[in-house]
This record gives sequence, C-alpha cells and structure tokens, in this order.
Amino acid sequence: MNLKKFGLGLVSAAILAGCSAGGASNGNTVKLGGNFELTGNVAAYGSAMDNAVKLAVEQKGKLLDKELKYVSYDNKSEKTEVASVAKKLVSEKVVGVVGPATTGDAQVSIPIMEQAKIPAVFPATTGDGITLKDAKNPESVYDYIFRVCFSDNYQGVVGAGFVSQKFPNAKVAILQDSASDYSKGLSEAFEKTYTDAKIGGQIVAKETYQSKDTDFQAVLTSLKSKSFDVLYIPGYYEEVGLIIKQARELGITQPIVGGDGLSSEKLAELAGNKANLTNVFYTAHFSAKSTDADVQEFIKAYKEKYNTTPDSFSALAYDAAQLLMKAIEKAGSTDAQAIKKALAESTDFDGVTGTFTMGKDHTPLKSAVVIEFQNGEEVSAKEYSAQ
Repeated sequence: MNLKKFGLGLVSAAILAGCSAGGASNGNTVKLGGNFELTGNVAAYGSAMDNAVKLAVEQKGKLLDKELKYVSYDNKSEKTEVASVAKKLVSEKVVGVVGPATTGDAQVSIPIMEQAKIPAVFPATTGDGITLKDAKNPESVYDYIFRVCFSDNYQGVVGAGFVSQKFPNAKVAILQDSASDYSKGLSEAFEKTYTDAKIGGQIVAKETYQSKDTDFQAVLTSLKSKSFDVLYIPGYYEEVGLIIKQARELGITQPIVGGDGLSSEKLAELAGNKANLTNVFYTAHFSAKSTDADVQEFIKAYKEKYNTTPDSFSALAYDAAQLLMKAIEKAGSTDAQAIKKALAESTDFDGVTGTFTMGKDHTPLKSAVVIEFQNGEEVSAKEYSAQ
C-alpha cells in the first residue's frame, strides 16, 4: 500500500559516497538484509513484514548449500534512518534486501541499492512508477529494484472492472481524499477505466474529504441527495471506517467499494455495528480466508511462530523473501548481476499473494483480490484481473 509519500530530498544522496558495489556474502554464508520500520509511525507494517521474512528464511535454512542468514535493522520510519540502514546493509555485504515498507521510505533507499548494485525487493510499495527512474517513461527501469505488489493505478482499474461485473450499469459516486496522492491516483484510474468505451459507465457525482477529518456529515448529506448505485471511496481505513459508519447512519445503503487502504482489523471497529459493514468491498493483495493450500500452510506457520494471523503486509514480505531466494537459487551464485537477471526473468512464481510473472518494469503481473464484507464479517475473497 502506498502508505505515505515523501520527496527523496538530499538525505540519501548525501551518504551515497562510500557505498561499495556488488553484494557478496562470505564463502560459507549467504546473507539477506531487511530494511524495515520496526518503530515509529508505521511500525505495525514494518514489524509484520520483518517477521514474515524471518519465517521464510528460517523455513529455508540453507541456500546454495551454505548457511542462510538474515540481518535486519530498524529504520524507525524515518528517511535519515532508512538511508543509514541501507548503507549498513551494503557494508555487511548482503546479497539482497527486502524492504522498506512504504513508498516514501523505499524512494530513499533506491539510489543506495542501485549504486551498490544490490537487488532490493519491495513488498508493499504500490506507488506508481516506484521501479522507474522516470515515472512517465516505462522504459527507464531501475536495474536492481523490484516489487511483489501491484500498483495504485492497477487497483483503480481492477476496482472499475469489478464494479462493472458485480453491479452492471451502476451509476457511481466517488468520494476521495483530496490530500492523498494514493486516493487521487486510485480515483483517477477508476474513473478513466469505468467511463472508457469498453465499460461505458457513468460517474454521477464526485466529492472530497481530507485526511484526519472525523465529521463527514456535510459531504455525505450532499451525496445522499444524488442518485447513484455504488459509492467508490479510495482512502485509508482511519477515515473510511468512520465514513461507512456515518453513511449508514444517514441511510446511505448503497454498496461501498475501496482500495487496499481498507485492509485493517480496525475497519470493523470504526464502522460501528456489524450491520454497517454490509455490502462493503475492497481490492487487496491477500486474504487469510483463502482456501489455497500454500496460503493455509503459511498462515499456520506464521500463527505458530507469532501467535497472530498474518495480514497483507506479512504475506507480501513472505513472497518478497521467497522470490529473492528463488532468484539466488536460479542464479546459482551470489553474483549481483546474475541475481537481478533471475529476478527480472521470474515467471509463474507461486506465492501466497498469488501467482505472477515479473513485468518488464519490475512490477509483477498479477491479479488483485476483492474482499467482500457482509454484516461485519469477511465472507468472500475473489481474484480479479485488469486484463
């Protein structure tokens, strides 16, 4: 999820000097690194990811007939620390890095990983263009940067396709966060796809709110006066949970559709009583309700080790670690060039967040999961593709 976006600034550029090129562990060990937000504003995401990578490495045990070691450090959800951790991992001669968690933190680490020629796999940085030197040029791909999640834009496209299939000919109202690039990006992609010639849908109303708002009565009252069939709210659970509660209390009963920002156990709590969280859907990366054998095996192992059910962030990080280790095996060595080539050529990777092939832009070609809530409970999780 594109949790927070920050400008790259000067902090990473300032410490690039001194980063040596090419990751290579010692003769008896293959060392992987983790750059995660273990404390600070987004510690919940980083800690879950770090735990998942630890589990993946523990399960693997050895790699290339050598001891497999994982070292991770806390970037404290701060850009300066992200850069410091990246440099430290380079100095420790890791052969690959998983993390950071957020798009903003990942942007800081990119130039360091690129200069050091160490492959980095981002689990959940959905920000559009994160793997590109120029977001507007799909050919300008970073050599050593990969991710295992889909992009923000992709979610909007999938959301539009889902609405058109689930609610044929529905008139849609959009309520977006005017202060969030994430929300605006999903909204734009949804509207463009839903109104194109292929679907030919109607957007009959567009309203806005702002992050940290808690009272949505005015905008919801305005929406209630409009004639629409589906309400699309591409925001984060902190606000959307309250919007759902207040919308239902106002008598707005239409289905509500959102993005992966709704992926939180706190959504149900914020939405109030269970009846409020009815006919609510959102695009996601993973569902613990999946009946897939590999998914259930991962959930069982994660719960046994950490006494909690893994979330989307855990699942994405687990896949990131597995993808990196598989690439090292395919490369047959710890040579950075061979590993990044193997990552770029990954096909039909079978992960707990789905089966995917790595795209030319180092973003996977994969389906999204649409989660359905009825009466406060998740009742289904179905895959949808933008194709």
